[in-house]
Amino acid sequence: MTDRHRPLAEVVLPCLNEAAALPWVLERIPPGWRAIVVDNGSTDSSAAIAASLGAHVVGEPARGFGAACAAGLRAATAPVVCFCDCDASLDPGLLPSLAQPVLDGEADLVLGRRRPTTRGAWSVHARLANRELARLIRRRAGLRLHDLGPMRVARREALRDLDLTDRRSGYPLQMVVRAADAGWRVREVDVPYYPRAGRSKVTGTWRGTWYAVRDMRAVLSEPPRSPAGAPR
Repeated sequence: MTDRHRPLAEVVLPCLNEAAALPWVLERIPPGWRAIVVDNGSTDSSAAIAASLGAHVVGEPARGFGAACAAGLRAATAPVVCFCDCDASLDPGLLPSLAQPVLDGEADLVLGRRRPTTRGAWSVHARLANRELARLIRRRAGLRLHDLGPMRVARREALRDLDLTDRRSGYPLQMVVRAADAGWRVREVDVPYYPRAGRSKVTGTWRGTWYAVRDMRAVLSEPPRSPAGAPR
């Protein structure tokens, strides 16, 4: 893709059996932006639907949320890269408001702080796990965050410089921790959080939540890195 045709921003959408949600999600991608749907081993028609709706589809056979995100980042070419769940719980149409502080040079990483629209949008166990992780992030990285939200925006080259290695549920946390170690300016922006289409593969059960927390505790146990990977 030439620079003349390169989009300003791209949206990485990790995808595992999200055929029901994809049409709504992809129609909400901001005009002029490119959707990168990373098919992480779907057994439904997710990949075909995404391609028919104009998304750039990348296959990633290695299972794991982090593996899908990493594949999407490798495929991205735009200056700014966004990440968003592909289950219709978050509205990609709101991404420009998250991207603006990055584009303006006022922030290096912007996270969408989830605000549930209904009581059933965010399970109790997932909310409790998120609260505990926010506490651990404050203690480990000094960032007073409220939510380790899956909607986020940063510059592509700076993200690549963070050298993220987690390929499971710890990928979002590792991004935040390594960004903090590198001296990034991290900001939260409130976003509405809707009931997802289908069941969550990670936090839809107590067991899935436990595995996610285990992965994230492993990330938090990593020693602090030297200030590298500063945004350009």
